[in-house]
Amino acid sequence: MGHGGNVIAELTTDHREVDELFARIESQPVGDEQRRKLVDELTKELVRHSVAEEMYLYPAVREHVEGGAGIADKELSDHAEVEQHLKELEGLAADDPQFDHLVAKLKLEVSEHVRDEENRLFPLLAASCTPEALDELGDQVRRAKKTAPTRPHPSAPDTPPGNKLLGPGAGLVDRVRDALTGRGQG
Repeated sequence: MGHGGNVIAELTTDHREVDELFARIESQPVGDEQRRKLVDELTKELVRHSVAEEMYLYPAVREHVEGGAGIADKELSDHAEVEQHLKELEGLAADDPQFDHLVAKLKLEVSEHVRDEENRLFPLLAASCTPEALDELGDQVRRAKKTAPTRPHPSAPDTPPGNKLLGPGAGLVDRVRDALTGRGQG
């Protein structure tokens, strides 16, 4: 899918790509190594997406949306749960008995989070920000995803300024590790 546009369009496109990755994982036979590779790809996408939201979307929600601090805190809590499941999945082989259970749990949590963002957060943000501000947020999110980590780091800061300082460095280290191990390729 093409990316671009305001922050809502950008993140909604990401959501559909994640839905597609879950469907591809589920279409593979249980225990198949392709499931492991697809979960690695899913992990990269979810982590980059989450980091970008934490760097730019949630601070904007706190600033512009009435009651935004509580909304942002709930979303950050959702991210922490998802990231913990990604970390648990990171070392499991596709034929591990816990693998499919964790993938199913992850899908449920991600689906609930996406539904909440798309049905509640995005409309509130759209009503609270100018189109120009939403466009700028979209640009910031796209830039953040390019340097964001690709592996889960549950103990890393998820709010500014810590996430903006440490995220790009962790992202660089993750991309080097990915290149050296061939993770997420083919």
